[in-house]
Amino acid sequence: MKHIQFPFLFLFLLFCSAYAYGGIGQLLPKPQNIKKNNNYFQMDKVYLSTPVLQKEWADFISSTGGQIVKQSEKKIEIILVDDIPTALYNKDEAYTLTVTKNRIKVEAITQKGVYWAIQTLRQLQVESKIKSTFEGCEIIDYPAFRIRGFMQDVGRTYISMEELKREIAILSQYKINVFHWHQTEDLGWRLESKIFPMLNDGINYQRMPGRYYTLKEARELVEFCKQHNVLLIPEVDMPGHSLAFRKAFRHDMQSKEGMAILKLLMDEVCETFDVPYIHIGTDEIEFTNPDFVPEMIAYIRNKGKKVISWNPGWNYKPGEIDMTQLWSYRGKAQEGIPAIDSKFHYINHFDAFADIISLYNSKILNKEHGDEDHAGSIIGMWHDRYVASEYDLLIQNGFYPSMLALAERAWLGGGYEYFDKNGTMLPEEDSPEFRSFQDFENRLLWHKANNFKGYPFAYVKQTNVKWRITDAFPNEGELTKVFPPEEVELNNTYQYQGETYNTRDATGAAIYLRHVWGPFVPTFYKGPQPDHTAYAYTYVYSDKKQEVGLWINFQNYSRSEKDLPPPQGKWDYKESKIWVNNDEIHPPQWLSNHTEKSNETPLTNENFEVREPISITLNKGWNKVLLKLPVGKFSTHEIRLVKWMFTCVFVTPDGNKAVNGLIYSPDKKI
Repeated sequence: MKHIQFPFLFLFLLFCSAYAYGGIGQLLPKPQNIKKNNNYFQMDKVYLSTPVLQKEWADFISSTGGQIVKQSEKKIEIILVDDIPTALYNKDEAYTLTVTKNRIKVEAITQKGVYWAIQTLRQLQVESKIKSTFEGCEIIDYPAFRIRGFMQDVGRTYISMEELKREIAILSQYKINVFHWHQTEDLGWRLESKIFPMLNDGINYQRMPGRYYTLKEARELVEFCKQHNVLLIPEVDMPGHSLAFRKAFRHDMQSKEGMAILKLLMDEVCETFDVPYIHIGTDEIEFTNPDFVPEMIAYIRNKGKKVISWNPGWNYKPGEIDMTQLWSYRGKAQEGIPAIDSKFHYINHFDAFADIISLYNSKILNKEHGDEDHAGSIIGMWHDRYVASEYDLLIQNGFYPSMLALAERAWLGGGYEYFDKNGTMLPEEDSPEFRSFQDFENRLLWHKANNFKGYPFAYVKQTNVKWRITDAFPNEGELTKVFPPEEVELNNTYQYQGETYNTRDATGAAIYLRHVWGPFVPTFYKGPQPDHTAYAYTYVYSDKKQEVGLWINFQNYSRSEKDLPPPQGKWDYKESKIWVNNDEIHPPQWLSNHTEKSNETPLTNENFEVREPISITLNKGWNKVLLKLPVGKFSTHEIRLVKWMFTCVFVTPDGNKAVNGLIYSPDKKI
């Protein structure tokens, strides 16, 4: 895949001034209520009446070919009202939007709702040869959850201000309203300190020494977020993840001296960030000072800030903290303490295809909608393992597809499970879960094609990719052992050592046989066991002989593990194989060949998203695809968290989209 990178300003202006034609059918996230009225509003000379966001409306009108005049039969009218009775939740972000032939009318309680109305209106623009035209409708809209956000771990890996602004700007178009800025880590203290400049001395960094954000830049980003209706939550992790602090001061944060220094730093942080919340971490640490957390919370609250903390972390009671952010399967929402759901939302462990299914289908906090105790969700992108390129960092984490899945789920609410029913697996095609995801996928791909050109976005259609997968054969630790699917014609059942092995169907470009999080996320096998071998097959119909690309992976390399690269000449350490039309497809030349595990050795081309697709010739007619999927232990010396899985889908040779017209069918059905 070619890495196309453009300056941020160019992309931002391009996005704002040439937003692609969409209409009601492409809205993302979907509004809560929408009704067509078969009218169309053509942008022209318009009369604008608005008590808020005058510049934003003027920019929008100008970017769509309009002109503001003092008198016109065409009007854009924004009205602030006391209530929107039909909005069920989070009324401060609610809005109504009416588009008719000569009028665009917005009603909202606050300017937040007005801002979201602009974003919806952008997506209502439809193709017209004459003027910018907007599809007529009546919308009543509001978010199910008040927090819909993403986290960047810049403590471990510095990300440029330009890139952060780029992410915030485009995601705010999809009603993402929180940016969680994880700024401090063992590897580096990424926020400038005027009072303790030694914190920013390169000698106290373990990665990207001396790369940090000035206080001026921090204030600038706060203002940038406000302009895009986004709340910035800065995190200074304490008392854990603080080696950079200890190196600078030779004191532990929990010591008397450390706390005195930390309070002075928090003076600086609270003065710099004109925001309501400060996140203090408190995770993954043994507490030696029982007064540390209560004292630091009290100190920050006295500065007029509210405080957020990870859970599990400190054992809070209601009133002792303002909000908790749940991580790992152990995170628990507590009555009386608002909770943010990040439990199964760490995309640094995600596969590009399978995990987006569970993310989209799952109920946030296992609730239909938010309330006082259930605030919403933040996707976390942790950069434990160094990845040199910002582009690679985003594409390998599936950042934008995952964020759009969260954008819709957190806005609409609902969902079908909490990662505990189908998990990463698409259900039967006639189920509401499948139809819902399929509809989302269609809109996701439309936005990819039209609004994310030049952005890292490795996702293609997968709801048409069908597989047949065998029961797992026992290999007794012999990963190269051969079983009947390799030796006989492909069938629905197989005999081996007096036992019958059946097959079942699955849908998707990637299938987990066992998830990285083990039993906590359901996969194809219920209760998968080590030392087994599975086979997956399908037939792919092509209406002509053609050269295509193949995205293929058997171990998605996590951006949080120091795993060793595959051996040269093999796809992985599991002895996985793939044949197309009975010809074995061999892996590329791996760029990495290190044998010592380290988080500072960056990933290179281990994951399919960052390497050229494998070149494949598809014959006219049916093409046979067979995958051999052995697994030994679920944790090995080379790979700490073995993923028993595969990714396999045909794409265009440049890897930009799926190959048109292909039919995936284990039964050769057109």
